[in-house]
Amino acid sequence: MGSRWGIAVLGLFCFVSCLEAITSSPKIQVYSRHPAQIGESNNLNCYVSSFHPPQISIRLLKNGQEMPGVEMSDLSFSNDWTFHRLVHTVFTPSNQDTFECEVVHEGVKKTVKWGEYWDPLSGQVLGLEPSPGSKLLFWEMLWRWGGCQWRGRGLAGAHR
Repeated sequence: MGSRWGIAVLGLFCFVSCLEAITSSPKIQVYSRHPAQIGESNNLNCYVSSFHPPQISIRLLKNGQEMPGVEMSDLSFSNDWTFHRLVHTVFTPSNQDTFECEVVHEGVKKTVKWGEYWDPLSGQVLGLEPSPGSKLLFWEMLWRWGGCQWRGRGLAGAHR
């Protein structure tokens, strides 16, 4: 009987260890929908991807204060079971204001300014020019959110 309890405890320990092993820190991109023009209305987007578990808090901030009218996509997952979500709102860029995306995942808070890219592997903000990997992430995101789907010989909805 004692060996059965030992096996059960060992199995539970292995199960919990596996759950911890699949934690993945989010990748964060903050960008405008259209090229920014000072004083002209635009959409501010925060795309958060490659995170697990799915519990996450994402806020858009203007000068450190939460922005009104924020909308978010459904929580979606990728083939590797990591999650992604797009959060967005209307904004008007100005030289006096700062716009940021604040993400809290697994108790870790990261804030990325509009135009910056945060890389979870290095734990650093990479600056205003995204790395080649983040450009690929942008195209992947555009593919998923742009409604493009491969069907047979062409793209669904593509002009012929």
